[in-house]
Amino acid sequence: MALAAIGWLLQNDDRAQRYLDLTGLDPNSLRAGLSDPTVLGSALDFLANHEPDLIRAAEALAVTPEELVAARKDLAQ
Repeated sequence: MALAAIGWLLQNDDRAQRYLDLTGLDPNSLRAGLSDPTVLGSALDFLANHEPDLIRAAEALAVTPEELVAARKDLAQ
């Protein structure tokens, strides 16, 4: 689910840039970290911390906002 969330984040240039700016990632480190739970979790944290994006992402991914937040908790385990 985190990979799908990253894909959704990157569909909008402004949103993608905000994500990169807030996380300190650059395109290369993001690409290299796609199997890293920390990087994956950063996308879910980004969504959880901005409710409008969380809701839009959930709709686009056909899940509930709660499922996206729960996916973050699952990564942390």
